[in-house]
Amino acid sequence: MFDKKKLTRLIVPLIIEQTLAVLVGMADVFMVSEAGESAVSGVSLVNTINLLLITAFGALATGGSVVISTYIGKKDYKSAGKAANQLILLVSVISIVFMVISLAGNSWILKLGFGKVEKEVMKNARIYFYITALSFPALGIYNGCAAIFRSMGNSKVSMYTSLIMNVINITGNAIFIYGMHFGAAGIAASTLIGRMAAALIMLYLAGKEKNPVHIDRRFRFGYHPQIIRSILHIGVPSGMESAMFQFGKILVQSFVAGLTTAEIAANAVAMTLVEVEVIPGHAIGLAMITVVGQCMGAGDFESMKNNVKKLMKLAYICMGSISLCLVLLCHPLIDLYQLSDMASVVAFRIILYHTVAAVLIWPLSFVLPNVFRAAGDVRYPMIVSIVSMWIFRVIISYILIEYVRAGALGVWIAMSMDWLARGSLYLYRYKTKYKGKMIYHLR
Repeated sequence: MFDKKKLTRLIVPLIIEQTLAVLVGMADVFMVSEAGESAVSGVSLVNTINLLLITAFGALATGGSVVISTYIGKKDYKSAGKAANQLILLVSVISIVFMVISLAGNSWILKLGFGKVEKEVMKNARIYFYITALSFPALGIYNGCAAIFRSMGNSKVSMYTSLIMNVINITGNAIFIYGMHFGAAGIAASTLIGRMAAALIMLYLAGKEKNPVHIDRRFRFGYHPQIIRSILHIGVPSGMESAMFQFGKILVQSFVAGLTTAEIAANAVAMTLVEVEVIPGHAIGLAMITVVGQCMGAGDFESMKNNVKKLMKLAYICMGSISLCLVLLCHPLIDLYQLSDMASVVAFRIILYHTVAAVLIWPLSFVLPNVFRAAGDVRYPMIVSIVSMWIFRVIISYILIEYVRAGALGVWIAMSMDWLARGSLYLYRYKTKYKGKMIYHLR
């Protein structure tokens, strides 16, 4: 169903979109460094919480993408359109709820997660968290619309919209930080404006009736319980998995928050830079959902298996190439963030370790499980992810930091152990359960 040309048209825009997102994240940390290490640390800590909240409606977008892709594979475009309407309705409601919770519980949430941080770091964190929370509904709508276009194999729309959003973001950063010296507040404000613009653009484009699948232009989404159940069948377990995963990362970040400011800043910069290495992996993972979903809808299991092999090989090749480039450019990139000598040394060690682990294990841990989700096999990756995260990423991180005194690097060692455990179990599942016949169907 997907030849080389179709896969290229789907994946390349996704890689560009993911690259833009990562580059803007790097620019955010770089530009806010103008306000000092406390601002960098505050923004980094809040981004961990934001990811916890955002992944909930991100998981719904994944569920919607699976449902829509399956209907497209069956050539049932009318049902696909109904699913698109229900997806936008769901992500809108969930994201508004999370916005209200974040605004009302700003101080309490931050104190619960990062009560040990220095006073100045907490001040920057509170400002950044409050303003970015206002952007949750816009981001939810953008993700939902992007999932609709990806399901159709059209990832160019979200790529171009992402470009506009990121240009607004960077321009806003320059004005608010360098011109007005707003620090963390400036980064948050430009993020809010960019996401609102992107949501409006995507809503307009998703309503165009020339698209095979489109939403109702008058926003008369209706209520279709069976379709909502299908979306939630994928979205809820995926959301629980993602939420618990991000919650575990918050716990781990609270361990890091007890270290020195230099260690916190080094960890923040390393987290930003290594995102470059996994850009193609994230993009191919998103493509995997569309490809497998359509193949499942059409009942073409052999095509599904062949495309899974192609996409996994591509993930390893792309990630290996980018990781090599990052290692070669590592020192100049770290110098851009104006870290202290100690923080620079720690950041380099973390990045080097992550590079080796990511190239060997990451695709098995984060690309392959999208095969299961697209096939409706969502409970297995949820259970594996949660159990592995708590055993390795949380407990082992605590031991390495508190008892072994491994510093921030200890978190990354524990993280790679988590990847290895879940990747091994995912590979075993695929090899033993996905053999020559269709075994999972959309509910």
